[in-house]
Amino acid sequence: VETDDQTALVSKPRNKGGNSDLASAGFNIINSIIGSGIIGLPYSMKEAGFPLGVLLLFVVAYITDYSIILLIKGGNLSGTNTYQELVRKTYGLVGYLILSTLQFLYPFIAMISYNIITGDTLTKVFQRIPGVGPDNVLTDRHFIILLTTIIFTLPISLYRDIAKLGKVSLISLILTIVILIIVMVRTVTFSSQVPKSENAWIFAKSNAVQAIGVMSFAFICNHNSFLIYGSLEEPTLKNWSQVTHVSVSLAAVISVVFAACGYVTFTGYTEGDIFENYCRDDNLATFGRFCYGVTVILTFPLECFVTREVIANVFFHGNLSTVFHIVVTVVIIAVATGVSLVYDCLGIVLELNGVLSATPLVFIIPTACYLRLSKERWNHSDNIISCLILAVGVLVMTVGFVLTILHPQECSHGKEMFYCFPSNVTFNNSTLPP
Repeated sequence: VETDDQTALVSKPRNKGGNSDLASAGFNIINSIIGSGIIGLPYSMKEAGFPLGVLLLFVVAYITDYSIILLIKGGNLSGTNTYQELVRKTYGLVGYLILSTLQFLYPFIAMISYNIITGDTLTKVFQRIPGVGPDNVLTDRHFIILLTTIIFTLPISLYRDIAKLGKVSLISLILTIVILIIVMVRTVTFSSQVPKSENAWIFAKSNAVQAIGVMSFAFICNHNSFLIYGSLEEPTLKNWSQVTHVSVSLAAVISVVFAACGYVTFTGYTEGDIFENYCRDDNLATFGRFCYGVTVILTFPLECFVTREVIANVFFHGNLSTVFHIVVTVVIIAVATGVSLVYDCLGIVLELNGVLSATPLVFIIPTACYLRLSKERWNHSDNIISCLILAVGVLVMTVGFVLTILHPQECSHGKEMFYCFPSNVTFNNSTLPP
């Protein structure tokens, strides 16, 4: 049981809140979790083995829920209101610099991947428009990336108040539900056309640790937890816990259903981007690609907020003037866009981002900070659970890094799958090479 002093310290709001009600904050958390990383979850089922994959997904969801509440507890105990301040007060300058690097790299690489996904996804959508041929500018991924950046992601990213993204996040959530419905429909109508791979339903596979990295990449929202917490009208631990439990639970249900439907449809042929599995002439899947492209565009600004906050805290003492706010935002987006125009396949980078950036941010750092700050007995439940999560995080980070280097995710960028050509598919449900 917590002491009265610690309970009071953890529970009371530290400062004046923002403009978000609980629902808007919840939409921001859900959007941060399932805005784009959800698309790779069927692939994590392929990596881990389907039954184990489902179990691991619930475990990662629980750890995510626990760790982002633990972060705010640590912030209240230390009197800090950003992730960087918490780590600096707990582990000094070295910890602060490590955290800042990770907290910048994760969303920055995610922004690059979002641009690549936007370019790849929307060009396939535009190809289905009558009269749009292969030479049309709308089928040029570079043009699409630049266009969406200038018209959508840059203007939305220039907001100073993350609470204003609440409605944007709601739209993104609705589109994600539409994508989920499309994937479920195609599980019923299309899975019979895809031969089942060998050992499709085996309980566990050797790449389970890599799968945890993919799931961590999908579920991470720790890097913007303080931003969303600070945006609450009443930033108390009770309100934050309520928002977190509901949001993460909803995100977990959506994620499990999406992962299961995607994997059941394609089993061992499941790609890192599930929409790479659908045939180009599939109009329903094309609509799903459109929804996904819009979702990614609307999630991009959340990540930009975090990268900008890290830069503001490290180099500008946490405050950016209007001019520097605009300059820093434009520079971040320009660099991310430039990289995404040069590279079109980031499979191994995303896996490494999962195990080297997401895993420490979700598993290791929140628990390490809380354990150092906690005044409770060693056998207190929060301390025991934190130790277990910390140990799991170190294991996943170490083993996942080694496995990702030895067995990187292959890139099937733009490849039409073999089962989309009926003459290549036999009628006996046998295993066929892709």
